[in-house]
Amino acid sequence: MALRALIFDVDGTLSETEEVHRRAFNEAFAAAGLDWHWDAALYGRLLKVTGGKERIAAFVRDHLGQAPDPERIAVLHAAKTARYGALVAQGGLTLRPGIAALIADARAAGLRLAVATTTSGPNVESLCRSCFGAPMAEVFDAIAAGDEVAAKKPAPDVYRLALDRLGLAAQDCVALEDSRNGLLSARAAGLRCLVSPSRYTAGEDFAEADARVDCFSAVAGIEALQARLGG
Repeated sequence: MALRALIFDVDGTLSETEEVHRRAFNEAFAAAGLDWHWDAALYGRLLKVTGGKERIAAFVRDHLGQAPDPERIAVLHAAKTARYGALVAQGGLTLRPGIAALIADARAAGLRLAVATTTSGPNVESLCRSCFGAPMAEVFDAIAAGDEVAAKKPAPDVYRLALDRLGLAAQDCVALEDSRNGLLSARAAGLRCLVSPSRYTAGEDFAEADARVDCFSAVAGIEALQARLGG
């Protein structure tokens, strides 16, 4: 079957963003006068929960033993998003090796490009302006963000939204992911999925993946990508 589009996850796939996210969370907590601090080990566990607001709620409930306050969490998360954007604008991110070459080759081959992410639209915009030097609408043909769907990954909603916005069937596209939640989301939407684990997901189970590579440099061209996927 002809490949017509690539659909990318963002955090951990396009870029190793999670340390910047973790810093932004901690700075937002400090600015709010809270003594919360997420170290790398705790954050790794919290990443099993998809979505920033959901992650804060899980921390409050499971680690503090308190009832989450949705309004307070929304305020904290908005402050975190603003801080993340500022950190990214300072040059805090780079694309993972192989991503720029893969996107360039896909464009040259006439493929369409999309994003299906649990993160918010403003975070995608910040990354695109920093790493691509352009707004997200100039980099990707379709954007589907976690704040636009009822259920976040591993539910298939965000991939189905991306497919709808591309106007393509699942069999015409390939998803690129770094996490098990993302893999399960893509597969539930009927997509083939290539996984390249990131720093925080290296130990996860990717048995359902159509292909796995240690680095996107191994598939930095469409022919190499299709070869990994079996044609």
